Amino acid sequence: HEWDGQSAVEEQMAALDMLVQQGKVRYIGCSNYSGWHVMKSQAAAQNAGSVKFSTQQIHYTLEAREAEYELLPLSVDQNMGVLVWSPLAAGLLTGKHQRGMATPDGTRQAAGWTEPPIKDKERLWKIVDCLGEIAKIHNATPAQVALAWLLTRPAISSLVVGGRNEAQFTENFGAITL
Repeated sequence: HEWDGQSAVEEQMAALDMLVQQGKVRYIGCSNYSGWHVMKSQAAAQNAGSVKFSTQQIHYTLEAREAEYELLPLSVDQNMGVLVWSPLAAGLLTGKHQRGMATPDGTRQAAGWTEPPIKDKERLWKIVDCLGEIAKIHNATPAQVALAWLLTRPAISSLVVGGRNEAQFTENFGAITL
């Protein structure tokens, strides 16, 4: 799930290759690796003639776009799919949270959730404002706009969305047609 820095990368990739060869998994991937970690793993697998990563799970949102510098271009180059975790920034991009308003009850933030970290709150609120404007134009929700944008990005295969009830999932699925 993260680079451990303790185990030899060759051993890690060999173990994952063994799982594929035994039919226990079909594909392997990594999560929360830096670009050089991914490429070191890919090189170790290639040198051993074993299976390479097919996918990576990363944090990527309209608010957190650092993945565009290395991880997304790397994914295109290495023919890797990308699974995005917390695509709505733990609900902050849903439109429920607004500049200058109290944190809504029943949300992750109200429960003290601090992942993913938001470094620039003013930037976040500008993005939320913009999402609201675009959502109105398209008769959609801010969450749908944020998710639809991610689905257009290079290498994105899937979004790992969460929800506390069926209505939230149904709303999020509306992004597919936006």
